[in-house]
Amino acid sequence: MKELILYYTPGNKVHTPLLRGVCAQMDIRIKNLTPERCVQKTGYLAGIEGFEKREVSAGYEKYAPVMGEELLVFCGFSDERLDELLANLKKAGVPKIPLKAILTKTNAEWTIYQLYEQIRQEHAQMNGGHL
Repeated sequence: MKELILYYTPGNKVHTPLLRGVCAQMDIRIKNLTPERCVQKTGYLAGIEGFEKREVSAGYEKYAPVMGEELLVFCGFSDERLDELLANLKKAGVPKIPLKAILTKTNAEWTIYQLYEQIRQEHAQMNGGHL
């Protein structure tokens, strides 16, 4: 699998162009996640064979959770490349984005909303209830 970052942001962030620039320099694809895409399974968005696009009916938004924080999902990275990417993001001045995940067989089955909620809960537990 070619390296890919699935990126969700609830609004325009000043650092988004920096993030994109680092990815471009490192030849890493980045895919923006719109709310409409967040109801899809992570495996589908990552381009994993066997995952199909889900048909979503109009009005789905009222049943989907609000994602208020940024989310990065790293797909197809080796440990070394992930370390290199994180170091380059820091060097470029991209602020730390707390909600991050590595694509796994388990979370590939989840929608982005489900993954977001899981990571958010884990992050809050590790930080005394705070994001």
